[in-house]
Amino acid sequence: MSWSASDIPDQSGHVAVVTGGNGGLGLETVRELARANAHVVVAARNLDKAAKAEADVKAEIPTASLEVRALDLASKASIKKFSEGLLADFDKIDLLFNNAGIMAVPEGQTEDGFERQFGTNHLGHFYLTYLLMPALLAAGDARVVNTTSTARFSAGKYDLENAHSRGSYSPWEAYGISKRANLHFAIELNDRLAQAGSSVTAYSADPGFSNTDLQATSASASGTLSSKFFKFAVPVVGQSPARGALPQLRAGTDAAAQSGSLYRPKWVTAGAPVVGKVGDNLRKPQDLRDLWTVSEEDLDITFDVPALVAASK
Repeated sequence: MSWSASDIPDQSGHVAVVTGGNGGLGLETVRELARANAHVVVAARNLDKAAKAEADVKAEIPTASLEVRALDLASKASIKKFSEGLLADFDKIDLLFNNAGIMAVPEGQTEDGFERQFGTNHLGHFYLTYLLMPALLAAGDARVVNTTSTARFSAGKYDLENAHSRGSYSPWEAYGISKRANLHFAIELNDRLAQAGSSVTAYSADPGFSNTDLQATSASASGTLSSKFFKFAVPVVGQSPARGALPQLRAGTDAAAQSGSLYRPKWVTAGAPVVGKVGDNLRKPQDLRDLWTVSEEDLDITFDVPALVAASK
């Protein structure tokens, strides 16, 4: 029996945070969580677009409990300010959807000097999760869901000694590295939480080919033939953003969800959300540990999960 948004259990009393909740997959995730009675924090860089998204959801769901907060994942300072505001206002956070991202953009740097795609898509979410961990642990059975992509297969050598692709930048390889990092972070985070005895769990979700504005934005920004191909191909062979959001919604809300798993469309590019196999080559223990170390060093933090879990008890 196919899982759909109507299977989302009541989320009353739950606080959910959705990065990039102002459009595409994020907006559909916000919409369905609000429909299920969660209080949803829409984290977005473009506040004008976020305000329109909020109005769109409330027009459809008058009872929706939403709030928009500014978050730029390409800025440590912005992430810290956003996290401090949430920790001050909420005793717990039940759901964290690390959904926002940029795709196949020209080479550039974040505010803190990181390669833009690895810095925004992975490091921004790694830092955000680290800062919000006290509130996630306070919820008891909170869930963290990272949005990955089939582009994880285009990560080339996945050289974590040069995670920022310095001197060897390719828009699609760099995007693939960031999306594989999203998968690896979820797997390793879940393992570390379980080993520390926490009931907080982590998941990854692949939307398949989803017809969002990400393809058009990528094509406009990079101008590569592959970006232009996806801009025109995805609307033909892909699925709607509402369907594309189902894997992350299932990972975040299904009581029977398998922690640490990847959820993806049944037919890879489209279809109902199911648990997908992650091959041994994409879950090498050393790669998972190396990514964690690289992330800590880049961000100048120590993401000590056992210590955080112990402090929460």
